[in-house]
Amino acid sequence: MISKSRLNYVISLRKKKNREKDGFYVIEGDKLVREYLFSGSKMLLLAAKPEFIDSLPELQKELISEIEPVGYNDLKKMSTLKTPHNAIAVLPIPDLKIIPSEVFMELSAALDFVQDPGNLGTIIRAAAWFGVRHIFCSDDCVDVYNPKVVQASMGALLNVRVSYGSLTGFLSGALEVPVPVYGAMLEGKSIYSASLGTRGVILLGNESRGISPELRKLVTEKLFIPKFTDAPAGIDSLNVGMAASVVFSEFARRRNK
Repeated sequence: MISKSRLNYVISLRKKKNREKDGFYVIEGDKLVREYLFSGSKMLLLAAKPEFIDSLPELQKELISEIEPVGYNDLKKMSTLKTPHNAIAVLPIPDLKIIPSEVFMELSAALDFVQDPGNLGTIIRAAAWFGVRHIFCSDDCVDVYNPKVVQASMGALLNVRVSYGSLTGFLSGALEVPVPVYGAMLEGKSIYSASLGTRGVILLGNESRGISPELRKLVTEKLFIPKFTDAPAGIDSLNVGMAASVVFSEFARRRNK
């Protein structure tokens, strides 16, 4: 049976300040926990129903420092979901130091003030699917280890490196290489007719205000996703998660072609 202190510790990691102080974050869900273990990820703690624990191979159990059998009530207390799954795990936050010289050799993404956890999770998932391995976020973006971001990314964090810092510095570094900075903007050129390379940075802006004025100055190629309907009402834009998926997809299609 899991101790009250251990249970409260898992709950405390919902807050960013506690995650940053201790260097751990939480994942939950049978599929997500299995994927992390399958990838070889080490875990500080696994709190799960006994039948889930029994189903794990011994080699995967060796990756876990503490294994605590728990029931539904304890899982519900620890879970951020309305209906808890069978397993919750605590993992160390990886030390992801971005090396610009490596990142600028391929296609990466940069996010300006993206605040919705679901959007960030969707962008990470789309990046993993379409082969974008690096995402650089402004410091005011939502925390990548927010439980809602982790849940929405559905394991894609295993394949995408997400880091934070000054976007001005990051994009200026790209221009010095030089590689293009592609900005997703309403006044851009259609992504389906624009010239797209295999290197560069795709810049995506805030959910409501778009790319900030100071970063617009660093955009070298403005891209626009055209609307393929003449409906007068009901749809006037895509959210940033959907837009990222479309943009990543077109870059991947051109690259493979």
